[in-house]
Amino acid sequence: MAENIVIALGNLINPISLLMMTLGVAGGIIVGALPGLTATMALALLVPFTFTMDASVSLMVLGGVYVGSIYGGCIAAILVNTPGTPSSIATTFDGYPLTKKGMAEHALVAAAVSSGIGGVIGALVLLFLSPPLADAALKFGPPEYFWLSIFGLTIIATLSTGSMLKGLMGGTLGLLLSTVGISPIGGDMRFTMGFYQLQAGLQLIVVLIGFFCIPEVLVMIEKKIRDKSITSYKPQKGVARGVILELVKKPFLLIRSSLIGAFVGIVPGAGGNIASLMAYNEAVRFSKEKEKFGTGIIDGVAASESSNNAEVGGSLVPLLTLGIPGAAPAAVMLGALTIQGIRPGPELYTTYGDITYTFLFSFILANVIMLILGFYGSRHVARVINLPISLLAPLVVFLTVIGSYALRNNMLDVGMMVFFGFIGYVTKKAGFTPGPIVLGLILGPIAENGLVQSMFLGQALGSMFQVFFTRPISLVLILFCAISIALPIVSAIRNRKGGTGVA
Repeated sequence: MAENIVIALGNLINPISLLMMTLGVAGGIIVGALPGLTATMALALLVPFTFTMDASVSLMVLGGVYVGSIYGGCIAAILVNTPGTPSSIATTFDGYPLTKKGMAEHALVAAAVSSGIGGVIGALVLLFLSPPLADAALKFGPPEYFWLSIFGLTIIATLSTGSMLKGLMGGTLGLLLSTVGISPIGGDMRFTMGFYQLQAGLQLIVVLIGFFCIPEVLVMIEKKIRDKSITSYKPQKGVARGVILELVKKPFLLIRSSLIGAFVGIVPGAGGNIASLMAYNEAVRFSKEKEKFGTGIIDGVAASESSNNAEVGGSLVPLLTLGIPGAAPAAVMLGALTIQGIRPGPELYTTYGDITYTFLFSFILANVIMLILGFYGSRHVARVINLPISLLAPLVVFLTVIGSYALRNNMLDVGMMVFFGFIGYVTKKAGFTPGPIVLGLILGPIAENGLVQSMFLGQALGSMFQVFFTRPISLVLILFCAISIALPIVSAIRNRKGGTGVA
């Protein structure tokens, strides 16, 4: 092992390898910042170019692209309220309100620092805890996935700003949208309206762009027509230092969010979007300033970004130890390993120890490089919002159309994006927020698959109760669900009594 570590450190200080990895991180940031272009797409496009590279160098480059693209998603989320990648959904909740306050640089610096910290923690989890955590992930079956999705749906209470009823209605709409396509059990066609392209269901990124981006573009145009003040950014001295000092005072927020992200990443199929939403929910739960979330607060950005970047390291735990990718980008990484003739599993740390440890240490370094690029580039990137509305609005619309079309080279996706954009605009005017809708869309398929498979399992065993309510992990998740549901209710009752007392 010591010999492999020495070889790995030697590979890391190779100038060519460092340059290639830095270019990979920078390229990943650019791809992640463009709405519709995901980390999976970036990795898939890059894999053919790594065929002729040395195995360790190719993995360093791919790891850099993976890290950079997940972070890059926060740029569009903060500046134009459009998650560049699904992992950045929760970043929009406070990132864009900060931009509207003229604090875009504050949000971008917080995102860069939090992403770097979360990414390093996720990489350390990958380095030191891979085997035991991978074994724990294998214990997740259909009942655990069902209860995990139910726990995720309880986050609607956190995302529902203003009206719990509207939040629940939005979540229900999201669950309904998640049923579009072929039923996972039985193969029935549902709500496809005759379009064969919808048989695979709605594309998540298309719905995200529609609900988050198009309404904001229309609002920009409205403000321009009414000659109202338009959001602008003015460089300020000491922003980076002030944000760092603020984050240093909140180590538990960053550590808790990062560990949530790493754990969710380990569970195959969960993904960074669920990780960031759960971390955001816990940030609200433990905060003494709950009412500030959703209005533009650094804590919200830090929780989301530290968790979704820690999820990257977590998603590679089952990949490297068991050959099971924890997320879609990790599946592409599995293909890259196979192409290089490397077989994931226990022998990865023995037979291919030098390559494996090079990749693991480079993953930590890639997060540091990402932090540096994001930190020093924040001031320049924030200037994008100073573009005139006559240029910014068409540019954003152009990027949304290209991003929607690039997913499947299908104009129907562009039409669906516009359709959901107008629905998002109308619902926003009616007081609905997109968060609960998107949450229902994300968790719907996981809940449905887990429920139906668990019911079949219960029929085979002769006891539904045994399947749903006796497994240890399920019981823990049920407890979390109960706490998550009870706390907002208790908080509302206390606030009501406090208000009555004052009156």
